[in-house]
Amino acid sequence: MATPKPDQMEYYKHDDMWAVDFLPPSTGWMETPVNFRPGSFIYPGKPKHLEYLGIPNPREWEVTADDWKLPDNWREIVLKTLRNRLERSRTLQVFMDVCVRCGACADKCHFFIGGGDPKNMPVLRAELLRSVYRGEFTTAGRLLGNLVGARKLTIDVIKEWFSYFFQCTECRRCSVYCPYGIDTAELTMLGRELLLELGITVNWIIEPVSNCYRTGNHLGILPHGLKDTLEFFAEDIEEITGIAIEPPINKKGAEILFVTPSGDFLADPGTFTCMGYMMLFHELGLDYTWSTYASEGGNFGLFTSAEMMKRLNAKIYAEAKRLGVKWILGGECGHMWRVLHQYMDTMNGPADFLEVPRSPVTGTVFENARSTKMVHITEFTADLIQHGKLKFDPSRNDKLRVTFHDSCNPARGMGLFEEPRQIIKSVCNNFFEMPENTIREQTFCCGGGAGLGTDENMEMRLRGGLPRGNAVKYVQDKFDVNTLACVCAIDRATLQTVCDYWAPGVEVTGVHEMLANALVMKGEQKRTLNLRMEPIGDDE
Repeated sequence: MATPKPDQMEYYKHDDMWAVDFLPPSTGWMETPVNFRPGSFIYPGKPKHLEYLGIPNPREWEVTADDWKLPDNWREIVLKTLRNRLERSRTLQVFMDVCVRCGACADKCHFFIGGGDPKNMPVLRAELLRSVYRGEFTTAGRLLGNLVGARKLTIDVIKEWFSYFFQCTECRRCSVYCPYGIDTAELTMLGRELLLELGITVNWIIEPVSNCYRTGNHLGILPHGLKDTLEFFAEDIEEITGIAIEPPINKKGAEILFVTPSGDFLADPGTFTCMGYMMLFHELGLDYTWSTYASEGGNFGLFTSAEMMKRLNAKIYAEAKRLGVKWILGGECGHMWRVLHQYMDTMNGPADFLEVPRSPVTGTVFENARSTKMVHITEFTADLIQHGKLKFDPSRNDKLRVTFHDSCNPARGMGLFEEPRQIIKSVCNNFFEMPENTIREQTFCCGGGAGLGTDENMEMRLRGGLPRGNAVKYVQDKFDVNTLACVCAIDRATLQTVCDYWAPGVEVTGVHEMLANALVMKGEQKRTLNLRMEPIGDDE
């Protein structure tokens, strides 16, 4: 078990984080005000980004200030938007009415487990919104008030929504355990959408959205910057392998458009995963192209509003059509695949101008991608391995004792469980699973998803990361695990901090970084270094 640091956790009052006698607030949940303390909230969105995106009420404001500078008719705006969303979505209406508050989800949220705040129980977090729905839209709520769990919309409620809807990573673990199938993440998404109508959002989400809308990617990388980055990676690959790679960019008529999150371009260890893609595609002789327009697979619109998600995702199909490719291959990313797998076809489809994806190497037709025309990189690579199309030297990864983190969106959101594991087992000799109730569909979140992975809310991230960190610590102690692999750019960025805090000594890697290190390429020089320029195998 990870050694806790209770002074960083607001509600736990003892040296033993797992003591049963922690002290929750003494007041009822409706009477307990929000405590905006340093480390527990994210800085508000800067007005220039709201202005660029056409979001209402752009202004400078502070989370800790009494006055959030809302428009005079803010109540009318929120209630009108809420009514509109409920009328448009039968699902949301059902989620509002069907919950019986049984508590099956209560202890499933990593933020509640890590911090003990009752309002981070998914059932109570949803009640923050449901209570207003009852108070403003139901007869029983208007007549009986808090006797039926109803309340009116106030400024304090808005502040409460901001606090707790941005303490939800939309990971959907709670929905796995709900006997009614309520998806609390959908309610979080609705809550954030309502706040956005008042110009309330966080900068770590809205700035990437603004950048993506303006430049095609979250980081604001311009076309020449992306070209320089890929060429820089190619130079490192040539130094390590002796093989020269020329990354194809904006190539018209290529068979495949490859799209990956921009974190793979500039953020270690994602950069090594990106180099892994390049080595794999070169070895296969794949007819593919990168795009400087659709240079972002991730979609922070998912954390903002349905309209913003649709707007940002449209560029992928638009570029596929412009370049004349046959189908689309996507890299290791989490929310990218939640959007593509669950929303893309109805938001931006149908993609009738593309073909059903077919591997040019194995001939496999990816029937599961018949609708969206997009294939996950681990599906593509696992198929290559099944057909014996790649040669590996797993001993190059013998310094690694690996466990695998199922990223919430590809795993729980799209059922991608076995393909990453098949790749890992093919390229390394030491693989160990974390406890069964912490992986696959029941996987714990990194604690920094849904746009929460910024440093100013570090306490919140580390509280949310405790369950995953604890599972990593378990296999570290039992099997000497020193490496945590995953297939998500946000996970690669945030899990290293989680591991440094809860399981020091464990390093984070992408699956295709490990694959590239083990990949035996035609014409390669003797490999003595891995992609991080560290000695491999027995070489020191």
